[in-house]
Amino acid sequence: MKVLLRFDVDGLGRTGDIVDVASGHARNFLLPRGLAVVASSGVTAQAEAMQKKRALKAIEDKADAEEIISRLDGITIQISANASETGKLFGSVGVAEISQALQDQVGLEIDRKDISGETAKEIGTHQFTLHLHPEVEMQVNVDVQSEV
Repeated sequence: MKVLLRFDVDGLGRTGDIVDVASGHARNFLLPRGLAVVASSGVTAQAEAMQKKRALKAIEDKADAEEIISRLDGITIQISANASETGKLFGSVGVAEISQALQDQVGLEIDRKDISGETAKEIGTHQFTLHLHPEVEMQVNVDVQSEV
């Protein structure tokens, strides 16, 4: 059975895609939840409109990601944490702290799921990767300092 997806469905497709699924899956799961509608000749125009909208949103998202890169270029994020005299942190600095520091210091709200890197466990400069768009990512330096 051919259906038009109204929302992104993991393992099946994205919004606006016309996919072929088992009729039981469509009747029992996709249609009752409003995730899809039965594909007919009139629905194909709706599918094209959804795909155009998705393409425009992807272009806007990429432009926003490139703007964020230009704002963060050359900036080092400063984070203070409790540390021993040898430079080992009492705890660690992870993606949640970096996300909060980006919001406080630069004014950017970046989800912690979009930040990756090894957790900082000692004082010094560490690199983390920001995944801003599927085609755009950047390295950001985080300087972890000891609280006085």
